[in-house]
Amino acid sequence: MPAIETVSLRKYYGKSRGIENVSLQVQQGEIFGFIGPNGAGKSTTIRILLNLIFPTSGQARVLGLDAVKDTVAIRRQVGYLPAEVGYYDDMAVQSLLDYSASFYELDRATALRRIGDLSDAFELNLRPAARTLSAGNRRKVGIVLALLHQPKLLILDEPTISLDPLMQARLFEVLAQENGRGTTVFFSSHVLSEVQRFCHRVAIIKDGRLIKVEDVQTLRSGEFQKVKVEFAGPAPAALALPGIIHQRQTELSLEMLYKGDINPLVRLLAQHELVHLSVEEPGLEEVFMHYYQPGGESR
Repeated sequence: MPAIETVSLRKYYGKSRGIENVSLQVQQGEIFGFIGPNGAGKSTTIRILLNLIFPTSGQARVLGLDAVKDTVAIRRQVGYLPAEVGYYDDMAVQSLLDYSASFYELDRATALRRIGDLSDAFELNLRPAARTLSAGNRRKVGIVLALLHQPKLLILDEPTISLDPLMQARLFEVLAQENGRGTTVFFSSHVLSEVQRFCHRVAIIKDGRLIKVEDVQTLRSGEFQKVKVEFAGPAPAALALPGIIHQRQTELSLEMLYKGDINPLVRLLAQHELVHLSVEEPGLEEVFMHYYQPGGESR
């Protein structure tokens, strides 16, 4: 049974498209990245999964339950961190966490222990009122709230917003620990380095449509190669060869993303006097940008 399953999911806001024909499966125990720039449809998809908005058509199931009909049962088992968090401003952090813990089947001792462990992990002071918190500390509270009841599924929308680099690293350490205990992690991001380091699989969404779902390592290494060339003389204006993507030129060098058999490229480069040639696995960001070029997903 998948942790998340959508079939032909669509959401329109009047005539404006939110998402179109999103069909996706996230398996239990996965760490799954959902990537795309702002406005691509990430938050819309997440809100449908949590029944915060209704789909125009299609189906969504979470932990085997219907996202619309079984909302209460789903929310007992899911931890959610929205992109923007809001709290009762006059409540102290400790009171806010105690109040939230009361919604779940946690005995008092277990709840206090869990709050203590998570607040220590994220260096979160429990005494201040919510209104006095910095953006980073507000984010930490949201993370603790999402993790508090040890959910079967974590859905995190841009989880590292406002966190400093130390806390970002800490967050992924904690998420890895939770995943090691069996929690499925689904998170949206436009920070590709996070996805590259942390996820098992990734879905790329563009203009409300899924354009690729792939294992991270396969996405990086299965199709593309990053090529850097330094020439003894002026670099050619451009190399004309199918498979060359995103050429970037300086006076004496050329960089490109290349897809396909490397031999035709090597033969083409051999027509020039070279100082240096390197061929390496590209980063996920370079691959991602290929898919966001006009027509990139069809190449």
